[in-house]
Amino acid sequence: MDHRLDEIDRRIIYALMDDARNISAPTIAADVSVSPGTIRNRIEQLEERGIITGYHANVDFERAEGHLANLFMCNAPVSERESMAQRAQVIPGVINVRELLTGRRNLHVLAVGADTSDLRRIARALSDLGIEIEDEVLVQNETTRPYAPFGPTDETHEAMLTDFISLSGDAEVAEVTVDRDARIADMSLQEAARREVLDDDSLVVAIERDEDVLTPHGDTVIRPDDIVTLFARDGVADETIDVFRADDEAA
Repeated sequence: MDHRLDEIDRRIIYALMDDARNISAPTIAADVSVSPGTIRNRIEQLEERGIITGYHANVDFERAEGHLANLFMCNAPVSERESMAQRAQVIPGVINVRELLTGRRNLHVLAVGADTSDLRRIARALSDLGIEIEDEVLVQNETTRPYAPFGPTDETHEAMLTDFISLSGDAEVAEVTVDRDARIADMSLQEAARREVLDDDSLVVAIERDEDVLTPHGDTVIRPDDIVTLFARDGVADETIDVFRADDEAA
């Protein structure tokens, strides 16, 4: 099933795509103004849900003892494309198989060989599987970039609406990250209600802080960087979200 990503999830994916080896949870946390524990929890959730499927090294095979990388552009019957892709993956030398939603050249197989005779062996193995090789080319270079829409923008991320769910009727659930300069920051829920910072129709049902999920009570204090889950029977109003944001941002 599809999983709805919030802004924190997107920034995590962007950072890991950019440099998974050197990036750290504290670095990502500083960029999105949450705790490192929250980032580690989110990464684990993304892995469990199959959104982050692995971390791979980009290798220049030509520099590695002069090996050759070759892209085979192949045709496979649509009904057998998935099974053929799985079988192609076990051929020694094959490092990547990509299935395409197209009529021809719907299977791309990237393979590495020590020399041209090694690549011919891989080509024969693909043909033995019933895969038709339409074209092939030596790969000179390959670069990857993180997905730009998941990256940082010019707007602040210190307080953001991180998730939003509409329930039956007008009821809504929303998650919002608490800005350091928010009106409600360092205020207990009881005080927030007394001072009418939070309206009577909005209920704080959970608080994610570091690696813990807290059940809120009247004396629970809202801290900067908390991720607060709100419930409102008549919908979460913009004015309610604004109390979790910095004054200048809410304005």
